[in-house]
Amino acid sequence: MPADLAVIGLGQLGLPLAQAAVAAGIATLGYRTGPDSGSLTPGELRRMLARGFKPTTSPAELGRVRTAVICAPTSPGADGSLDLTQVEEAARTLATRLRPHTTVILESPVPPGTTEELLRPLLEESSGLRAGRDFHLAYSPARVDPGNRDFGPANTPKVIGGLTSACTESAAAFYGRLTDKVVRARGLREAETVHLLETNYRHVNIALVNEMAALCNDLGVDLWDVIRCAETKPFGFQAFRPGPGVGGHALPQDLSGHAPRSLRMVELAQRVNNRMPQYVVQRAATLLNEHGKSARGARVLLLGITYKPDVPDQQGTPADEIARRLIELGAHVSYHDPHIPTWSVLDRPIPRADSLYEATADADLTILLQQHRTYDLQGLSVKAQLLLDTRGATPTGAAHRL
Repeated sequence: MPADLAVIGLGQLGLPLAQAAVAAGIATLGYRTGPDSGSLTPGELRRMLARGFKPTTSPAELGRVRTAVICAPTSPGADGSLDLTQVEEAARTLATRLRPHTTVILESPVPPGTTEELLRPLLEESSGLRAGRDFHLAYSPARVDPGNRDFGPANTPKVIGGLTSACTESAAAFYGRLTDKVVRARGLREAETVHLLETNYRHVNIALVNEMAALCNDLGVDLWDVIRCAETKPFGFQAFRPGPGVGGHALPQDLSGHAPRSLRMVELAQRVNNRMPQYVVQRAATLLNEHGKSARGARVLLLGITYKPDVPDQQGTPADEIARRLIELGAHVSYHDPHIPTWSVLDRPIPRADSLYEATADADLTILLQQHRTYDLQGLSVKAQLLLDTRGATPTGAAHRL
């Protein structure tokens, strides 16, 4: 059976889209672009295959679909800006097989203007077709929140912006099969900028509470109690919480090199958030000193090394830098994470604690980096000699908080 949809890139963005499409009864082709590919459990893969999913690495398959969605990853480049190399490669691969009347949608995070100024010429040059006349071209910001049990593709509104109104409507018709609500942007750039605003909104607000965490520690104020009280305000406030650093795939964008001006607030937020792993290590060393111990030679256990609770993903996790800095101070670092069986830092394997409670009791300092659902934080706080909670997840008074 020929596929209706091709999802190009089966990583953090593409795999959830493919799963949603298959669940909606759409015959879906999953084109793997390389090491970015996500993973499925054998059971999930069997169910998807039974419903019409077909994974492939053959570019020829792309010429048989009505809709192609590019979900190639855009990781940060050497200068901090988004690296669009894999988007370009995906576009070139698709272009040589592109047929008239196909709808092409980009979901990868990109600077505003990328769809029209980069993707469009690549598709038109190799295909000989013209966007807006021979094929539809649109952008839709990905709204993926791994592990979220309340919001998935079906009940998360989808924003669509097309090169022309017909392009917008064609993309909207496709996404209308997957989600309860489609929101039409005025055009490509508006849709691209939606992602820019949503991502930077998160990073700027996290930076604010991260700075508040350091301030409140100096003042002897319980920040988590402050947040608990503040979030009772029914207007003008949304609660964000501090942490050891900001990980994940939604990268802040200051548009350096892509726009006439940068976003100074985002630049500052990046600096604040990037300092958090160092701040955690400073707090750890101070706590050890206050209890008559030195970081050098101390046994430090890190709990939860993924970037998000209950998700087996280490993309951008602050645990890497925290472990590296602790090792450089001479600490003996070990870890526990129910989702990560092995872990290496500085090209050396980090010992994994098999018995969580024994390791917690044995460690000079335990640092909670991620509050996985399986952790009994009350029990761990009793066992630990010294516990630094970077998430505010332990009971009040049970641990030192960030």
